[in-house]
Amino acid sequence: MRIINTDELFRMEVINLCDGARLGCPEALEIDTECAAVTALLIPCDRGLAGFLPFGRRDVWRIPWCKIECVGEDTLLIRLNSGEMAGCCQKMRK
Repeated sequence: MRIINTDELFRMEVINLCDGARLGCPEALEIDTECAAVTALLIPCDRGLAGFLPFGRRDVWRIPWCKIECVGEDTLLIRLNSGEMAGCCQKMRK
């Protein structure tokens, strides 16, 4: 078993095995406080000026933890088809 910390996790690039898309690096984890489990990775999906504004809402990919196929040395491999990917983009308050 290999153990990594959040610093390492947030430097890993996420790649979708279904289409080879590079989604970027996670910036946050979603945690279910009832059962103390990680439920999703949050990855910014806006790369423009909106990502630098200190207020408002922005788009993030919410990747369910169960969709992670493999954690490598510097890459996280996920498996989401196009329909699932469409449902993963949502607004997150900064």
